[in-house]
Formats: sequence, structure tokens, C-alpha cells
Amino acid sequence: MAALIEQFRRLTAHGIGPLLMASVVLLGFAPLARAVDPEPDSPPLAAAALARPPLLDGSGAVIGKIWIQPHSIFDLEDPDEDGFLYRWANRLHVETREEVIRQQLLFESGDVFSSRELQESERILRANRYLHDASIHPVSVQDGVVDLAVETVDVWTLEPHISASRSGGENSAGIGFKEMNLLGTGIEIEALYKSDVDRDSKIFRFADNHLGDSWYRLAGVYAAASDGHEMGLEFGKPFYALDSTSTNGISLWDSDEIDRIYDRGEIGASYRHSKEHYELYGGWSKGLQDGWVRRFRAGLGYDQDLFSEIDYGDGFLVEAPQDRRLVYPFIEMELLQDRFEKTQNLDQISQTEDRFVGSRLTARLGYAAEAFGSDRDAWILGLNGETSIGDSNKQILLLSSGLSTRLEQGDPRNLVLDLSARYYRRQSEHRLLYASLSGSLGHELDADNYMQLGGDSGLRGYPLRYQGGDRYALLTLEQRYFTDWYPFRLFRIGGAVFMDIGKAWGSTNVNFHDEGTLRDIGFGLRIGKPRSGMSRMTHIDLAFPLDGGSDISNVQLVIETKKSF
Repeated sequence: MAALIEQFRRLTAHGIGPLLMASVVLLGFAPLARAVDPEPDSPPLAAAALARPPLLDGSGAVIGKIWIQPHSIFDLEDPDEDGFLYRWANRLHVETREEVIRQQLLFESGDVFSSRELQESERILRANRYLHDASIHPVSVQDGVVDLAVETVDVWTLEPHISASRSGGENSAGIGFKEMNLLGTGIEIEALYKSDVDRDSKIFRFADNHLGDSWYRLAGVYAAASDGHEMGLEFGKPFYALDSTSTNGISLWDSDEIDRIYDRGEIGASYRHSKEHYELYGGWSKGLQDGWVRRFRAGLGYDQDLFSEIDYGDGFLVEAPQDRRLVYPFIEMELLQDRFEKTQNLDQISQTEDRFVGSRLTARLGYAAEAFGSDRDAWILGLNGETSIGDSNKQILLLSSGLSTRLEQGDPRNLVLDLSARYYRRQSEHRLLYASLSGSLGHELDADNYMQLGGDSGLRGYPLRYQGGDRYALLTLEQRYFTDWYPFRLFRIGGAVFMDIGKAWGSTNVNFHDEGTLRDIGFGLRIGKPRSGMSRMTHIDLAFPLDGGSDISNVQLVIETKKSF
């Protein structure tokens, strides 16, 4: 395996320049590279409301024609979007190719009609960041044959990446470009220079989630950093749908960088950490049966962590991490309930949100032995679960938990128990109360594994990585506001008033200071970007700490980009 990763490093080192140059050239000609396939006849749109999908289930109806109707970014038939800039953007944009959309459908002509497969296909399409929305509906029903229209709406996917953010009192910035739908094929490439509190990095990423005309995914990343490097390669086919019957793949990861230990926002110690992770796996399932899916995986894993001597700060004590090498076969079981809901204005602003609200349980068991090349004998255990109570359109409680550990000579090592509860209560179309309670408990943690809490991990009024220990608890209360304000038809605007209460404590290999329970209050602006493939939420918050030391600023300005509200 080491030979494989070394070969990948050499290929990347020699090939990143030409790859990047080729990508830029391709992007420059993207507007000229539209698909030349002839336009299909238009579907009978007047018949779009002839049937509702649930009424067709069990009727024996079969699917006839499938019309693919991709739409560009802006609807020029809408007077608010019929402007020069919107027409220009549509003209430059390369629409997602019809075959890319058709390949992701879970049905084809001649199949028996199933509203469940239509709904799941919609969710698969909406999960693509290059699509703003997707809908599938019957447009004609005649003699037991159902014709379907698949409508999708694109977003702008080629963007210069110019970013600046601030959280925990520290700044980060980036510059580069990202294309998430290269020539309408769904292929993603990114070239980025990023600078943050830990390191400066030059990053190149590539991902194709549908290699050729398949469900196989090929993805790679290479980062040359000021303190080392990261590189990874992934190839495989996931369980892409509830009725998927097989999965397989391989992943390779290699990194070498400086890890830093923080206390009250200041670096107390640092050490070099070299990590290799490889995994080869395969899996099988009988698909969806009686509303549940049972999946099984088996494979071989390899984890190696090597550490240098520690560079200590003044008055800071820390135990040096010990090298580890684990080679282990593993088996995994997953139990998944078919229960999803479609809603809006929970974690996004005026966008369709597909929420999993069923129950899921995943269990993993591996065994590392010296006979396999490990440096110890150990059972490797993992258990994760989630469920929900309620309705996304009224009020809902989402519960999740996770447990991971190694059993060495019968004793648990590096045991971590995670618990989380998230509560949403819809007060009106534009107001929502959100509360979350999360926590972790550690036992006999590895010296390089500890828990920290601060401005970058939920306590918005404090410096980053302010507290540490082998356990933490965090409560967040948030009153969310969703507006109809839609500036330039590009941004969705919302706001929030919040309070955070948290603490990290307990014994670790690091002598963290205990500042007690920390609280902050604040308010902020939320800016969604539904027309962009970078459809993440920009947060602009003012947070006021209520506890902590005298060296903390009375107000923290937090500007960051997150996936949700």
C-alpha cells in the first residue's frame, strides 16, 4: 500500500501543473462547448395535471416516454428575471446535459410506475450542487402508459473563489476557482490557495460522481501546505439508492503536517503528524423490503499514525502521542428506514430541503492483530444511530448518537461517546425556533485525540479552541427569521438571535485550564446564494461573551460560510 501512495504522490507532483492548465483552458471555452444533441419534442405540458403519482401506484401502469426538461439559471419568462444580466448569465452558462440527468433516474421506459422511485430520483437530483431544484411528474396517462417530465433548474457553477472569514478571533482567506459542472457533465474541479490559522495550502480537487455512464465515483485531492502535504484518492460505487444491491470501492489517504494544541486560544504545543489510511471494501443488500433497508459491508483497513517529538510552549505540559499501526479486516451492518420529508425554511432560506426523518443504525466490528502487521492486538468497534420524533412542517426533534473505541487486552482505549439532539419548532412561515444540545464523553483517549470548544466550534463569543478536555457539552438556542427579500434575484436574506452555553473539561494528556461554563449572546445576518453552486450560507454575527478571562474581547465579529443556517 505504501508503494501505491508513493506512486500517487509522484504522479500528482508531476501532473498537477498540466492538469490545472488544461482545466483553465477547458473552462475558457466552456460557453462554446454546448451539447449538440438535437432537442427532443416538447412534452404535452397541458396534460401535466392529469394524474397525481400516488393514484397510479398499484395500477399496473408502465412508464412510457421520459421527457428531460433542463432549465437554465434564470427564468426569462419571469418579468423580474428578464434583464440583460440574467440573459447574459444564461447565455454563458452551459446547461447540465440531458444524459447526465437521465443517468441518475431510478427508472426507465417500460418500468412499472412507482411514485416512491420518482420521489427518490428527485432527491438524488437535488443532492447535486449544480442543480437548484428538480421535479418529476406525469404529463400524460393513456392506455396504462404514463409519460413523465423531469424538470431541473441549474445554478451558476463556475466561480472565482475569493473568500475571507473570521471566527474565534482568527482570520482565514482563500483565492482560486471552482467549477462544479464542467461543460455540463457534473464533473467538479477546484484549484485554491487557502490561508488560515494552521497553515497556507495550495489545493487541487477533482470529482466525478458518475464516471462514464455509471454510478462509480472517482475523486482526488492534493494539497501542498506550508507545513507538509495532504493527498487522497477515492474510487468506488456507493449504495446510491434504497434498492441498490451492491457497493465496492477503495480509498487512499496520506498526510504529513503540523498538529497544534491550543489552550485559551493560544498555541501551547505542536508536533508533526504523519498519517496513512487505506481501505478496500465491498458490500451487498437485498434492497428495500417492508419499508427498511439492510446493508452489509466487509473489507480491509490500514491506519498508521507517526508522531515527532513535541515542541512545548512556556509552562505547557503535554504527553507525547504514541505511534500506532492498525491493519484489520472489518464487517459492517446498516439498518435504514425509508422515511423522508420535503420542506423549506429549516436550515436553508426558501429552498427545497430533503430531510431524512427515519431511523438508522450502523454497526462496525474490526480486528487488528500483530499477525496482520499491526503493532498491537485490538478489537475496533463503531456504533451510530439516529431517529426523529415529529413533523418537519410543524415541530421535529432529531436525535443521533455514536460510539467508537478500541478494546486492547479487554480494556477500552480511545473511547468516544457522542450525543446530539436538534429541535425545530415552526412558529410561522417566516419564524422558527431552533435548539441544539450536543456533547461528547471520552475515556482513555489517545494523546493526539482530545476535545476542544471555542469560537470555531459553537461558542461564537470566544477565541477558537478556547477550552479543552476529554468531554464537552454545548447548548445553542436560536430564533431564526426567514424573509422574502430576494436582492437582485441572487441572494436570500435571513437573520438570527442566539445564545450559546458550553464547556469542555476533564482530564487529558494536556493540562488545559478550566474557565468554567461559558456563555455568549448575539445576533446576525444570514445570506443564502440559491443561484450559485456555492450555495452555502454566509454568516455575519456579532457575539458578546458573558464569561471567561479578562483577555477576551467584549465583542467577537464572526464571518464564516456554513452549509446551513
